[in-house]
Amino acid sequence: MKVPFGRIAYVAAFFLVVGYAVETLCGPRGVHALLEKQDQIQKLEQHNAALAKEVERMREHIKRMDENPAQQELEIRDRLKLVRPGEKVFITGDPDKPDSPR
Repeated sequence: MKVPFGRIAYVAAFFLVVGYAVETLCGPRGVHALLEKQDQIQKLEQHNAALAKEVERMREHIKRMDENPAQQELEIRDRLKLVRPGEKVFITGDPDKPDSPR
């Protein structure tokens, strides 16, 4: 019994297509890479959400500082280590140690 050449060609083409699909799915750009990209996207979305939350917190802080001049003055004095004339400043804790021995 002779098998027609067309049937052999179709079977060979089918196996070539299946082989190509398997190689594409299992290769470096296949399913594994897709899962890694999805994981990376999820992590970046979580990071973006955390940054958005931080930005909102900072906006609220700025709004509170803008509405309360006394709190704003305390914040500025604390960050810049400023004192008014006539105020006494007490420094507590360990004194700074010199960089090199004398």
